[in-house]
Parts: sequence; C-alpha cells; structure tokens
Amino acid sequence: MVSFNYPPYIETAFDYMKQAVDSHKICGDGDFTKRCNRWMEERFGAQKVLLTTSGTTALDMSALLCGIKPGDEVILPSYTFSSTATSFVLAGATLVFVDIRPDTMNIDEKKIEEAITDRTRAIAVVHYAGMACDMDAVMDIAQRHGLFVVEDAAQGVMSTYKGRALGTIGDFGCYSFHETKNYSMGEGGAIVINRPEFNERAEILREKGTNRSKFFRGQVDKYTWVDFGDSCLPSDLNAAYLWAQLEVADEINKDRLRTWNAYYEAFKPLADAGRIDIPTIPEGCTHNAHMFYIKCRDLEERTRFIAHLREYGITSVFHYIPLHSAPAGLKFGRFHGEDVYTTKESERLARLPMYYGLSESDCEYVIEKVLGFFNGVAE
Repeated sequence: MVSFNYPPYIETAFDYMKQAVDSHKICGDGDFTKRCNRWMEERFGAQKVLLTTSGTTALDMSALLCGIKPGDEVILPSYTFSSTATSFVLAGATLVFVDIRPDTMNIDEKKIEEAITDRTRAIAVVHYAGMACDMDAVMDIAQRHGLFVVEDAAQGVMSTYKGRALGTIGDFGCYSFHETKNYSMGEGGAIVINRPEFNERAEILREKGTNRSKFFRGQVDKYTWVDFGDSCLPSDLNAAYLWAQLEVADEINKDRLRTWNAYYEAFKPLADAGRIDIPTIPEGCTHNAHMFYIKCRDLEERTRFIAHLREYGITSVFHYIPLHSAPAGLKFGRFHGEDVYTTKESERLARLPMYYGLSESDCEYVIEKVLGFFNGVAE
C-alpha cells in the first residue's frame, strides 16, 4: 500500500512541544512562534512574517489589508482551492475568474489585463504545485493599474522566482502549513507582509483588533481594542511542531526532490512521445516538489488510470473542480473570457504519491505501475 500523503514529522518535535508546555506559554506568539517567524524572514528575505492559524486565515488578512469592500472585484484563477476565493468573498468582493496556462496550471498572465474594470482592486495569483506564476508580468500589470497583488503561495514554501522566494514578491504572500503541505503544523499558515506600512495593521488584525503586540514590545504601557480584528494566532504547540521541520528544511526539500526527479525521469519518455503531460519548470524558477502530476489524455483515461493504481494499492487523486463551475462560484463571481484550458486540463490531471520519507522502493513501485498502465494502453 502506497498512501498519497503522510504529514511530515521530525523526532525533535515532541521535545520542543514539551519545552513550550514547560514554559507555561502555549498560546499564540510564544518562543517557537517567534522562531518560525524569524526563520522565514531570514531565509526568504521577507520584510515581515506572522504565523497564522491557517493559510486561509492568512488570505483573509490579506483581503482585509488590501481594503477590499463590497462592490470591489478581484481577479483570480478558477483552478484553485476555495480558500483563495472565499477570503475575498468574505471581504465583500466579486470574483472575476480568468483562464489558466496549460503548462503550469497557473493563471494566464495574458488574460489578466482584459479582465480589469474600474472596480478591480486586486489580483490574486496561485503558485500551483510550487511552480511560480509569471510574476514580472503580473507585477507590471498591477503597478500600471494601481492594484494590489496577493500571492497564494500555500504550496510554494521553499520555491523561488528569479531568485526571490514565492510569497515575497506581491504586496502580501500566504503560506499554508496544513498536514498536506511540505512543512506542517497540522493546521496553520503564515502571512508575508512585503510593505512595512501594513505591519501594524496586520498585527492588530491578527490580535483580535488590539494593539497587544506593541504592548509586549514595550511600545505602549497598556493595550486596548483599537480596530476590527480576529483571532489568527496559532498555538505555540503547533509552532513547536513546525519548528522541528524548519530546522531541517533543506533535508526535507532534498528528500522530496529526489522522489520528484525520479518520477520526472521515468515518465519523460512517455511525455516526449505525446502519451502524457508532466510538470513544466518555467525558466528562472526553482520548485519545492510539492506535487507530481500526470495529465492523461482525457477524463475517461484518468478515471481508468486512478482505478488501475488503486488495484495495486497506490492512492492517486485528482485536484480542484474549477471554482467558476461550483455553486458558490456561480453565486459570487463570473468567468471572464473563454474557458479554454481550466476545465479541460483539470479533468486530465492526476497526482501521484509525494511526501517526505517516501521510500525508494515505493517510488519505484509507483513508477512500475504507472508505466505498466500506459504501456498497456493502445495508441
């Protein structure tokens, strides 16, 4: 049996969680939370990073920091998880979906500008599978039209675009540390604030609308309710679990890349022969091996492919149902232009097992059964 995913675990995690308990500080913004924030700021060259209770919470904060209000519009891809959309809906925005590029499954930067109206407030990009969007093009459009850019980098921790960490290029970046991600705290995330004028507002939002962060830094002699906010701080126990992984982040990244590269080399001949499509790495980008996917010929072949792997105890899954075709997508947004690739490509894509610690023997077994399926299928 080869599972699709196992959450990452490092043995020092329990020691660190015990340290948090012994310190009598297991709520938000304890020592391990601060260590994680500082590590990401230093490693990614980020202006400011704050751990949150989820990647969704980070997106919620970003939408509010952008000043989204009812009547505003936000441009985003339809091929993404609901959180990308829901966060802007909560702030009152109308969603404007545009098509994706088939090579990366990311938003098609060439479709963005024609979707802009006088109500457009922000562009939300999603770095699917840890592969960067064309951020030069996106930032150029945003700057010319005076728009915010939010990077949904939930899958992009440790990936880069032209030497810059994903999440640090737009106005705000959002990471996820859900158990399905490369680095996990069970449930959790982080917001990256790339403009210092938003630092204080972000802290207030995250701290239930209070200036409590300034109080603990000694900048005010008492704290009080100063603005709208929410409870976005994760427990320091969760941060302690994550900290154990960040200490060996490169080891985890290397391990995942080993599996990804093995898949890539094994399946490239099939891709070269036009039998399948496999991930594309854009020039100037490095990725974090968040996932490896295969694109079958069509939905029917994908269904048979997933069933074939299941027969051999291998779990393969497809991914998002395009949001613009979902009930909430129809209610809260519209698709601008033609859906050339979003639906078609989503119906072809199947994800293979990928996690830290996947053994070489299990990887080879997956490769064997994938090749067996396609070699046994008539042209």
